[in-house]
Amino acid sequence: MLEQLETWHIILIIATVLAVVWSNIALLKYSAKFDIKGKIDKQTKPTEHTVQRKDKDVE
Repeated sequence: MLEQLETWHIILIIATVLAVVWSNIALLKYSAKFDIKGKIDKQTKPTEHTVQRKDKDVE
């Protein structure tokens, strides 16, 4: 009923788990370098063009 895994299956599973953990850590280090707050502020900050356009819509 229970079959034992062969050695190469175990090595493959361990290598896959280590690769996933390593890639997640690398992704976290890479994404920590980005200035997300600055980009979000630029996207949500109204520009002069949109402010003038809203003023014209109000009139």
